[in-house]
Amino acid sequence: MKRHKINGLSHCVQIENINIYFSFFPQQADLNSFLWTIKRDPPSYFYGTIHVPYTRVWDFIPENSKQAFQESNIVYFELDLTDPYTISALTSCQLLPHGENLQDVLPRDIYKRLKRHLEYVKLMMPSWMTPDQRGKGLYADYLFNAIAGNWERKRPVWVMLMVNSLTEADIKTRGVPVLDLYLAQEAERMRKRTGAVEKVEEQCHPLNGLNFSQVIFALNQTLLQQESLRAGSLRVPYTTEDLIRHYNCGDLNSIIFNHDTSQVPNFNNVTLRPSEQVTAQEIDAYFRQELIYKRNERMGKRVKALLEEHPDKSFFFAFGAGWSLIIIKANMDSKCDHTSEWTAVIPDLQRLLLRHCSI
Repeated sequence: MKRHKINGLSHCVQIENINIYFSFFPQQADLNSFLWTIKRDPPSYFYGTIHVPYTRVWDFIPENSKQAFQESNIVYFELDLTDPYTISALTSCQLLPHGENLQDVLPRDIYKRLKRHLEYVKLMMPSWMTPDQRGKGLYADYLFNAIAGNWERKRPVWVMLMVNSLTEADIKTRGVPVLDLYLAQEAERMRKRTGAVEKVEEQCHPLNGLNFSQVIFALNQTLLQQESLRAGSLRVPYTTEDLIRHYNCGDLNSIIFNHDTSQVPNFNNVTLRPSEQVTAQEIDAYFRQELIYKRNERMGKRVKALLEEHPDKSFFFAFGAGWSLIIIKANMDSKCDHTSEWTAVIPDLQRLLLRHCSI
């Protein structure tokens, strides 16, 4: 395997017979070049997106990434967020079965704490809104109902994720399409062919697969964290602003990388009792297996099949930045170069290569 220089630092790894070149540019406007080129004729691309308002990152995205998007024939996402069925299926999979309500399934104390926290969020939300949001006609009651409406019918694991998203920092970002949705809308406007490498059920079922005691533990830990934040006794280790800053600077460090990739909070911390640490580790291991390793293999095979089925088409695969790094290891050739410069830019990629390549 050869290393190449292309306008800055570039590195190449191989998925079977497909060479992928990683280019990192020193200029400020190009620092987050999460664009990877699959060398063929015509070329195809991986692009690492981020689930934040596109306006917060668009000006930092290099022109070569935007040009690759414009010149591609077919754009693929993890899910097709412009498809009404996708939204409907995502909503349905979050609901408790048989018409049950949270009050019927949650321990009474957790239900009361959850209800109290949501009342606090609803009370505070008007003060969390920005003038720009209000100027666009986005009001607190509408936004609260859009995020938390019908919460009593949702499965506890989805309520846990919902509570994590009901923070002041996240509320301030609502009302503008996130980057992947914006790209999907742009692809539709440009009349490009679009598709998805995953089905809704493949994202939903692993979350719904946690056992009841694990779900209750996760929801309780989430509420404890939010209650501590409200009391001022805890400061979140990373925020949406941190994620945006790391993305715009082209530096997804290990904490941000793992948080954005796994899609679920990490409950394993030093304040837990030994028995709780075991539960937290079990949940973390389950999500890593279901949402990273199995998902990685499935997505990798589908990407490879698409490329082989359409050798004359230029694809633009827009996946979460963490996934665009991880996906390259699927079907990785056993002999790959390890380049030490990767360490300073994307350390998790180096670890993946060390794990899956013979150096």
